[in-house]
Amino acid sequence: MLNAIIIEDERPARDLLIQTLTEIDSHVQIDALLSSVTESIEYLAGNPKADIIFSDVQLSDGLSFEIFKHSDIRIPVIFITGYDEFMLNAFTHNGIDYLLKPVNKHELEKSIFKYRMLENHFTWHNEPVKNLIGQIDNRKKTRLVVRRGLEHIALRLEDIVLFYTENKLVYVIDKQGKKYLGDKNLTDMEEELDNTVFFRANRQYIVNINFIRGFKTFEKVK
Repeated sequence: MLNAIIIEDERPARDLLIQTLTEIDSHVQIDALLSSVTESIEYLAGNPKADIIFSDVQLSDGLSFEIFKHSDIRIPVIFITGYDEFMLNAFTHNGIDYLLKPVNKHELEKSIFKYRMLENHFTWHNEPVKNLIGQIDNRKKTRLVVRRGLEHIALRLEDIVLFYTENKLVYVIDKQGKKYLGDKNLTDMEEELDNTVFFRANRQYIVNINFIRGFKTFEKVK
């Protein structure tokens, strides 16, 4: 039996996924149908025993990655979404595969086969494996996916000079002076960055200390 959780806020997409899963494997049992980040965090806080999660990325109250940032779980996730821009983030949040909507039966079948292969080769309750997973989760990012026009680019963090926010958007400046658009707010960015390299100068700026040559202090004028 494959115990699954589905996180999807669009009923037609959810129904299609359930139907396709049933056609692929009659031993799939749906333990929970969840539709929001908040609901999923509350449910997963109860330490469910599911084997796998099928999750959309964009939910009504935010990105599903927030679920896995706030839930201490190790359940593998197959992300199913209508956008390809979140792929790199998916594989840093328990993702073992990334499928695009509408769900393709053949691709979903391959994803489940991949899960079965992983299940056969690794034991999730094996302590050395759990330690390894923990070490991987705790590693800081070396690249950041940003946007420039319609193009998505994976920038090396060491080449980023600063992040700044303006009109509720976050911009990224690289060492060539090129400007890109980030996909998270400054606070979320800060949590994922190495604080020995990136410094939160104020509410508006995060700077790479390797590009700081000096600074001046200014007295407040009363």
